[in-house]
Amino acid sequence: MSSRVEGAVRFACIDIGSNTTRLLVADAPQGSLRELISLREFTCIGGSIDEAGNIPAEKVEETAAVAGAQARAAREAGATVIEAVATAAIRDASNRDELVRAVGARTGVALRVLSGREEARLSFLGATRTLTEPAADTIAVVDVGGGSTELAIGSPSGVVEWWESLAIGSALVANRHLRSDPPAATEIQAARAQVAATFARLVAPPATVAVAVGGTATSLHTLLGAELDHDTLEQGVAILSATPVTELAARLGLEPERVRLLPAGILVLQAVSNLLGLPVRIARGGLREGVILELLEGRAPAV
Repeated sequence: MSSRVEGAVRFACIDIGSNTTRLLVADAPQGSLRELISLREFTCIGGSIDEAGNIPAEKVEETAAVAGAQARAAREAGATVIEAVATAAIRDASNRDELVRAVGARTGVALRVLSGREEARLSFLGATRTLTEPAADTIAVVDVGGGSTELAIGSPSGVVEWWESLAIGSALVANRHLRSDPPAATEIQAARAQVAATFARLVAPPATVAVAVGGTATSLHTLLGAELDHDTLEQGVAILSATPVTELAARLGLEPERVRLLPAGILVLQAVSNLLGLPVRIARGGLREGVILELLEGRAPAV
């Protein structure tokens, strides 16, 4: 196909994940992204999957309807190049093709189911290319999703040299362990043990800077600030373990569902920080930005 998308083109990415279905509409003046619209709906596919690994028919329809509404919003905003991608819970679902067909019918866009490698690479690209101050050396990017966590390490230019996709995420851990509101100490302990077991054998190459993308990271900015070290993250667990979800959600201006998942997301980020021996900074861009940057540069198919 083409080598580069030329002219004044407006881009959009619909990202269907384990927790949320999100839309980003952006312009790209001089090759840098300028956000115009960002929308998010909690569609919670990961928590709906049955024992056979199927997404229920009503969840397929709900998610497709949300994606359809987001595609309309993108077109109304002037987007002419749109891509839709799906991540962990969808790629592992036995009936993922049903969701692919339903989303395609509602949006007019072919849904692209990303592998763990593609998800890690695109999150890395979106994070490294949107940093306010470019990293001078090796950078690690962590994307804590609902059903998986992607960790990629590479150069500031966007080239991934090492990556790992781990079958652990905020919804997976929260749905299994965090049943009380606020979560009990024994529940936090069980969640921490699951996270620790997942990371126990992982060895990552050294990095000099670590950044986090995704819903957990952006929500934590409101609660804890832009740089998250071990002690700061532990403070976040303490706050979330002492305050009911609805009270904290109202105080922070976040959705209750996001606050419910935050303790689990913090534990995963803390495990990554411990693994790398680095504090984790919150990045501006992530998966959706990475998808749009690839569309801009003509390396991925535009629909």
